[in-house]
Amino acid sequence: MSTRRICVVTGSRAEYGLLFWLMRAIRDCVDLQLQVVATGMHLSPEFGLTYRAIEEDGFRIDAKVEMLLSSDTSVAIGKSVGLGTIGFADVLQQLRPDVLVLLGDRFEMLAAATAAMIARVPIAHIHGGEVTEGAVDESIRHAITKMAHLHFVAAPAYGRRVVQLGEQPDRVFVVGALGVEGVHRLKLLDRPSLEQALEFGMGEKCLLVTFHPATLDPGSTSEQFAALLAALDERSDINLIFTMPNADTDGRVIFGMIEQLVAKRPATAKAFRTLGQLRYLSCMKHCDGVVGNSSSALIEAPSLRTGSINIGKRQTGRLKADSVIDCEPSLESIRLGLQRLYSEEFRDALPHTVNPYGSGKVSEEIVRTLRSAPLENIVLKRFYDSPGDPIGAGSGG
Repeated sequence: MSTRRICVVTGSRAEYGLLFWLMRAIRDCVDLQLQVVATGMHLSPEFGLTYRAIEEDGFRIDAKVEMLLSSDTSVAIGKSVGLGTIGFADVLQQLRPDVLVLLGDRFEMLAAATAAMIARVPIAHIHGGEVTEGAVDESIRHAITKMAHLHFVAAPAYGRRVVQLGEQPDRVFVVGALGVEGVHRLKLLDRPSLEQALEFGMGEKCLLVTFHPATLDPGSTSEQFAALLAALDERSDINLIFTMPNADTDGRVIFGMIEQLVAKRPATAKAFRTLGQLRYLSCMKHCDGVVGNSSSALIEAPSLRTGSINIGKRQTGRLKADSVIDCEPSLESIRLGLQRLYSEEFRDALPHTVNPYGSGKVSEEIVRTLRSAPLENIVLKRFYDSPGDPIGAGSGG
């Protein structure tokens, strides 16, 4: 079998952390050739020029696609998708991959998928079939599913949804979540080493706060985040580690509000533009809980037996472990969520948490399929509309 060129696109440090083990597995496979394209926040000074982390890990970046405008309005995001589509069209012609690997649901991936679909490059999509009703990512994710040809999903329920969208069951593979694999494979920092790496003392109580705009709730970002900050500010006994939001609509609103709180509480709160996977998961392990609306609070945190407070509608529809506490984006609801997070009953149950997103070895499963899946005429898709539950093509996550 000839060597297959597998092109992986990454647009942020957080996403790269999920893709790291898969990229390494592709690179180390004798009959696969890894190609890497960096785009989005990786190339932005505002977000730390994080493409350098990819190079520091020993990967060669084969191409860069500049697409991120210096604005977080919906107009700027729309224009960024257009710029990205133009850039990816050139890159795909240059690299000529046999398969393009895309993870998730961000607008950078939509641009890459659009260019690949028109160029007739097969797409392998990771994390399709999931539901996040409070974010525009919901529509992007399902759109990429319809443009993709191989589907690597995190749970059987998500596989069924991909088939419900008309995808062939034998092209859907239930492999689990890449984030869970990272939890099991990374040697996380112990608490003293983490505090040294952060240059921040976690104190007796500490929370990891990661909050992104709910992009389908126009104008609500500042109100929602203000409620969260008010609830946290009432708890002077809790130290706070903030991660800055992604380059989504209204993301700069959150940026500014975090900076104001950190300036007010410099001894007990600290913000990071990017933590990287090792420090982020280590924070998740040693903090008392994850607070906000990030998917990591639902996917990775349960594997670390860490409780989460999930605020608002951004993640509505995702599978959730018992370690996840849902809250409305109001002061009173978040206040009650914090009380429950620190309750003896809740904390006693955390060691028994079962993660619905699998237990690891995801990269191995994906590489096996990338090596063996027939690619001839794969871009000629037929709509599957038979009823029932035909999932069974992939292995368990």
